[in-house]
Amino acid sequence: MSEQVYRLPLIGEKAPSFTAPSTHGTINFPDDYKGKWVVFFSHPADFTPVCTTEFVAFAKRLEEFKKLNTELVGLSVDQVFSHIKWVEWIEEKLGEKIPFPIVADNTGEIARKYGMLHEQGPATVRAVFIIDPEGIIRTILYYPMELGRNMDEILRIIRALQVHQAHKVAIPANWPNNELIGDRVIVPPPQSRQEAEERLKRKDIECYDWWFCHKKVEY
Repeated sequence: MSEQVYRLPLIGEKAPSFTAPSTHGTINFPDDYKGKWVVFFSHPADFTPVCTTEFVAFAKRLEEFKKLNTELVGLSVDQVFSHIKWVEWIEEKLGEKIPFPIVADNTGEIARKYGMLHEQGPATVRAVFIIDPEGIIRTILYYPMELGRNMDEILRIIRALQVHQAHKVAIPANWPNNELIGDRVIVPPPQSRQEAEERLKRKDIECYDWWFCHKKVEY
């Protein structure tokens, strides 16, 4: 029997489902997290320095993620007993409790579903999938094994996606510290010539030109 070939999931698609053991018991993903945003991320291996720094960084920002209605779920191809021993070591040696589940994918099936296994070797790369409350993939990030992730950027992405969803706006570069418009957001482009002309007269937005208008929103 030939090995099943998985296609890399895409932004806007439903997150591939799975049932698997974790440090918090069996997880049915993404169904167990319906109504929540999720940061689903893989790491190359337990008991490795870069991964350890990442897990501590995620744990220290847990309350910030919670304020954004966001749960964290980790994964690697290690087994559950390895995950359990590693989080015990982190708590004992580094004083940081890892409060989120780590999925054990020792067959690699989940990693293949999510395109987490690259040519660097049998371990998963540092993948991040940001999934919305309906189970839809909204952002995908990949990092090489030698580069740890920036957790503040992951938080920024979630905030930005939530602002977009709430106000139907676009988010500028480096938001909320954009070089042109600061923490303001971009108004979607007009759909007609009349709308393009009228928007320059509006008092609730500011424009460089009709195709580049911005406004302040609460977030």
